[in-house]
Amino acid sequence: MGKSKQELPVQKNDIVEVEFQDLTHDGAGVAKVNGYTLFVPYGLPGEKAKVKVIGTKKGYGFGRLVEMIEESEARIEPLCPIYKQCGGCQLQHLSYEGQLQYKQNSVKEVLARIGGLENVRVHPVLGMNEPWRYRNKAQVPVGEGGGGLVAGFYQQRSHRIIDMKECLIQASENDTVVQTVKEIAAKYGIRAYDEKSHRGTLRHIVAKYGQNTGDIMIVLITKQKDLPNRKNLIHDIKEQIPNVKSIVQNINPKRTNVIFGDETRVLWGSPYIYDTIGDIQFAISARSFYQVNPVQTKVLYDKALEYANLTGTENVIDAYCGIGTISLFLAQKAKSVYGVEIVPEAIEDAKRNAELNHIKNVEFAVGEAETIIPNWYEEGIKADVMVVDPPRKGCDEKLLQTMLDMKPKRVVYVSCNPATLARDLKVLEEGGYKTQEVQPVDMFPHTTHVENVAVLKLNM
Repeated sequence: MGKSKQELPVQKNDIVEVEFQDLTHDGAGVAKVNGYTLFVPYGLPGEKAKVKVIGTKKGYGFGRLVEMIEESEARIEPLCPIYKQCGGCQLQHLSYEGQLQYKQNSVKEVLARIGGLENVRVHPVLGMNEPWRYRNKAQVPVGEGGGGLVAGFYQQRSHRIIDMKECLIQASENDTVVQTVKEIAAKYGIRAYDEKSHRGTLRHIVAKYGQNTGDIMIVLITKQKDLPNRKNLIHDIKEQIPNVKSIVQNINPKRTNVIFGDETRVLWGSPYIYDTIGDIQFAISARSFYQVNPVQTKVLYDKALEYANLTGTENVIDAYCGIGTISLFLAQKAKSVYGVEIVPEAIEDAKRNAELNHIKNVEFAVGEAETIIPNWYEEGIKADVMVVDPPRKGCDEKLLQTMLDMKPKRVVYVSCNPATLARDLKVLEEGGYKTQEVQPVDMFPHTTHVENVAVLKLNM
C-alpha cells in the first residue's frame, strides 16, 4: 500500500514556509517540504515564501503564495494589470533576462532527461530587443457581461472571459480592431454566442495584422450564416478601421471549443492580406497558418538556413511545409525544394506564395509526409538536406524511419515543443545521426513557450 493522505508531510490548508528551487515547464515555482514537491504559481528560484497548500496528491501538491519572505533579484512588477487573471502569459513577473535563462535551462534539461543528450551544445536563447507588442494575430472569444459585449482571453483554468482593453503582447492595431468591432456589434444588437445554451451569434473576433505592410483582416466567427445588420456592420468597420483590407465571416455551427468552422466567406474586400518576412512576401487568408511573431520568425528561419548549409547544388525536402514559409527561404539557396503538407488549403497558399515571389525551383504536394516522401524516394527524388517543422506532437514514427532510410546528409529540425524534439532526436541519433547543436529562439516572450532549431549530421 502507498502512503495514505494522513502520512503526507503537508495537508490541505496548511501554511508552510518554503524555498523555491526551480520552475516547471509551465512556469510554476517548485518547492520541497520534507521531500514532498509543491507547485506554486508565481514563485521564482531562490525565493523564500509562506505558501498555503490548496491541494495534495500522493506524490505532489499545489500551493498559493501568501507572503514573500525573500524575493529574487529577477522578480519584476508585471506591466499588465490583468496578468494574474488572464491565462495568456505565465512569466511577466520574471525579468526578460531571467526568462531567456529559464528557457535555455529548460531546453537543456529536457534534452538530457528525455533524449539522453547531456553533451549537445544548447546556445543562449535568441531574444527580442523589444519583447512586447509582437503578436500579429488575435483570436478573442466574445461573451456578454455588464450590460454589453465583452471580449478577451479566458481566465486561467476557466471559460470565464476577462474583458480587456489591450493586450501588451498583441500588436496595438489588433487591440483597436477587437475593441472597435465589439462596440459596433453591440451597437447593432448582435448577441454573443453562449456555449452553455448554444444560442447567440458572435463567437470570436479574429484580427490579423501585416506588421510590414499595415494590412488588416477581420474575421467574424459566427454560429450561423445570418449576420444581423450585416451592411451597417461592414460600413462602420470600414469607416472606423481605415487599414482594413478584408472582412471575412467564418461559420461554426457546432458545439465545440474549436474556433473555426468549415465555411468561410468574404463579406468585403480581398480574401487575402499580405506581409513579408525578409525579402519574401506572403498572402495570408482567414484560415492559413502564419507565424504570429514575424520578427523572430526571420531569426528562426535564418538560423535554419544557416544550419542547412546550402551551396546551390542540394535537393531539399521540407516536411510539414505549411504555407511554404521555410520552403521559400530554402529555395533561395538550394537547387530544388520539395514541400509536403497534409492540409490542402495550406498547399494552395504555398503554391500561391511561390508564384507571388517568382520562385520556380520549389514543388508542393498534399498528403502525409510519411506517405509522400517514400513515394518521392521511389521516383528517385533524394534529399541531401531534410527540414522538418512538425506540430507539437513531433514527427510521425514513419517519417523518422523514412529519414533514416533516405539518409540525408543533414537534418534541420525546427520544433515548438522541446519534449518531442528530444524524443525524436534520440531516435535519429540511434539511427546514425549526431546532433551538432541546438539554438532556442524566443518567439513568445512572457510565456513559457520556446522554439528550437537543431542540426544533425549523418555519421559517415
